[in-house]
Amino acid sequence: MVKAEGLLDRRVRFYVMCLVAAVGALALSVAAVVLVGDSWWQLGLAAVLAVVYTQIAFLGHDSGHRQAFAGRRANDTAGVLLGNLLIGVGYGWWIGKHNRHHANPNHEDEDPDVDIAVLAFSAEQAQRKRGFFRWVVSHQAALFFPLLLLEGFSLHVISTAAAARREVKGWRLELALLAVHFVAYFGIVFTVMSPGKALAFIAVHQGLFGVYMGCSFAPNHKGMPVLSAGHGLDFLRKQVLTSRNVTGGWFTDFLLGGLNYQIEHHLFPNMPRPHLRRAQVLVRDYCDRYSISYAECGLFTSYRYVLEHLHEAGSELRGTAKLAPSPSR
Repeated sequence: MVKAEGLLDRRVRFYVMCLVAAVGALALSVAAVVLVGDSWWQLGLAAVLAVVYTQIAFLGHDSGHRQAFAGRRANDTAGVLLGNLLIGVGYGWWIGKHNRHHANPNHEDEDPDVDIAVLAFSAEQAQRKRGFFRWVVSHQAALFFPLLLLEGFSLHVISTAAAARREVKGWRLELALLAVHFVAYFGIVFTVMSPGKALAFIAVHQGLFGVYMGCSFAPNHKGMPVLSAGHGLDFLRKQVLTSRNVTGGWFTDFLLGGLNYQIEHHLFPNMPRPHLRRAQVLVRDYCDRYSISYAECGLFTSYRYVLEHLHEAGSELRGTAKLAPSPSR
């Protein structure tokens, strides 16, 4: 049905327009930073730049899934330029991690997105935490959004380290583009602003970038069933039952970069973003016909579910969450 509707056909014009708009928005933001100069008004521009970075990241995500262009090389080229050069996040590291997530979403042994040192998504994961991380997990619901302030910094450091360790294909090119990005980024910021304002700008920009990224990805699977070895679900149920859609109109589509159609995206990961809304009707009806649970809710309700799940996963540690010593080597 999806193929008959043409929903897997490329939408090259749409993505070219998005790329032009994203690069234009980045160029205007940088120009504004230079023009405003050494002023505390730069913190407002830092917030704007965080939004621009995240929108570029969404386009890199789509390129990684071969949604934008027909050929693999064109998609990978776009992904490397968008990720490494424009926002300073290594494309090769991210695509490897994200592909493992798609293959086994919410699987506690196979999905890297539920293998996070400072979070636990099941009581079993929580019990395995030690030391400082055990204390964090015991309070993870309250700490979740503050922790997202560090997500942007984490993406830069981890992806750059992976390229430096030669763990990604084309690591030389990725390192070179990352170097260009960071030299330009820090060069502009510290040339235009005094050191104090420059550091404040970086903190606001990278902190809000991490929050926006985290708030875009968190509703998709967090709070949905966590799978373990031997679950026995087929592909359809494995993807649908672990995913959650976020309802809303065109603004939600823009705000979340199409990730609000998470169920359809997981079933058809190379489907262009503009087709996901149309695919939703087919998928939801199909799931209803075969009595497969189809989860969807509003954006703020999804965050409530996420926090409730985190609170429950860490509940057994509260009251016993003294900094337990790490096991001896």
